[in-house]
Amino acid sequence: MDEYQIDSTTKLSLGIELGSTRIKAILIDEHQVVVASGNFEWENELKNGIWTYDLNDIWKGIQTSYKLLKKEVKDKYDFTLSEIGAIGFSAMMHGYLVFDKNDQLLTPFRTWRNATTAQAEQQLTQIFGFNIPQRWSIAHLYQAFLNNEEHVKDIAFFTTLAGYVHWKLTGEKVLGIGDASGMFPIDSKTKNYNLKMMAIIDEKVSDKNYSWKLKDIIPKVLVAGNKAGKLTEIGAKLLDPDGDLVSGIPLCPPEGDAGTGMIATNSVRQRTGNISAGTSIFAMIVLEQELSKVYPEIDMVTTPKGDAVAMVHANNCSSELNAWVKIFREFIDAVGIKMNTDQLYQTLLSESLKGDMDAGGVLSYGYLSGENITKIPEGRPLLVRTSDSNFNLANLVRVNIYTAFAALQIGMRALTEKEQVNVDQIFGHGGIFKTKGVAGQMLSSAIKIPVSTLETASEGGAWGIALLADYLSFADKGMSLEDYLEQKVFVDKKVISYLPVDEEVLGFEKFIKRYETGLPIEMAAIENFSI
Repeated sequence: MDEYQIDSTTKLSLGIELGSTRIKAILIDEHQVVVASGNFEWENELKNGIWTYDLNDIWKGIQTSYKLLKKEVKDKYDFTLSEIGAIGFSAMMHGYLVFDKNDQLLTPFRTWRNATTAQAEQQLTQIFGFNIPQRWSIAHLYQAFLNNEEHVKDIAFFTTLAGYVHWKLTGEKVLGIGDASGMFPIDSKTKNYNLKMMAIIDEKVSDKNYSWKLKDIIPKVLVAGNKAGKLTEIGAKLLDPDGDLVSGIPLCPPEGDAGTGMIATNSVRQRTGNISAGTSIFAMIVLEQELSKVYPEIDMVTTPKGDAVAMVHANNCSSELNAWVKIFREFIDAVGIKMNTDQLYQTLLSESLKGDMDAGGVLSYGYLSGENITKIPEGRPLLVRTSDSNFNLANLVRVNIYTAFAALQIGMRALTEKEQVNVDQIFGHGGIFKTKGVAGQMLSSAIKIPVSTLETASEGGAWGIALLADYLSFADKGMSLEDYLEQKVFVDKKVISYLPVDEEVLGFEKFIKRYETGLPIEMAAIENFSI
């Protein structure tokens, strides 16, 4: 591998994903192998009761991650990155970014994390006969209408984070169908927004005499393989302020992190699924047929090519585990122990294997924010135990892994138990799966489904959107997305598979019963503890 070399003639594809806590840039070659990367750590802020990111931080993060990637190319391969075969951007789905006719942001970016649209969620779900979760973009727009917010009348463009970045770099107001399906319901037959539902929105807001119709302000829908514009000169300078990057590079449709997770785990065929774990966690199951009814815990979205997907999304996953790891980091630094972060995670997660299967009677809620599935409106991370709980390091780590999967497991019951949806295998991806034999095994026992992880599991969505960019040239030749993934990308990838373990299944069932019974403790914390 030391002799591996790329140069200016190598076909390269760039993917950049804006996640909740990290912006990651990945460069792949014609063999879909990662050849360089760059990262930027960031955090959302709670301002005036709204979870948001500043637009300046968006561009600082994109530019920094690209600059670090470019430096790695220079250092490792001794050439300056200037031409790229294709580029793709992805980001957290949902949320609310609205601009006026002068392209000015009308209100601070409202992310998916905000649980402030309960009234819109209830009304839209009822009038559509289709589940509209609070985090969906249309719920934010409709809630702003219900709130009589002044800015709504001035909206000229309404998009997601990925759609915003793509627009600024190409001038194109488009969105990949997977990301679009988190803005507004999609008709999988037409591969477009549900026009009947759009007409309902226009009728509901008609008494306000807004200057817009929904179809005029929402991005155009594109599917994987469609051309989505080219990098403009302004866009090239915005991405690479050094001025080395050329304009004219084609871009694939901007996608959401759910869609790129499906790509990164080869989960776009029916009866396949994936679970993406990070700050939030969601399961994506590609359906063979429609569900029998509407479930509040299940979103209906699509794959990047437009096929129907049942999505179970929980707002909280690994944030509390990360917080505990940070505490241990401070401790080992204080006593002078040298250990990098990857080693620390691996040590702690491996220690959890020594714990009791029910986590020793310890209970944890990793609710940094409100949780939609369990109807918890705000975040209050908690660790609770009785005087006779078996509280030790192994159980502390195990309970934080269990709680990372708990809300998701509750939500998935509607699919696996009520709808009897068949899933042959689920692929897990995200940093929590990086330590072999731990989180993947526990997840399998929690959901009672075989779980596999790939050697690329920790690369996540940035690799997924790089693949979608790379796919553009294969789509031109008529290759389907499924065949591209199976024949070009995953043919030689190593897979680690886990099956549910009976003892662990029973242990998790004891934990989840404790978890559901204890939810009033979480509500009491919200009612009685605030700063």
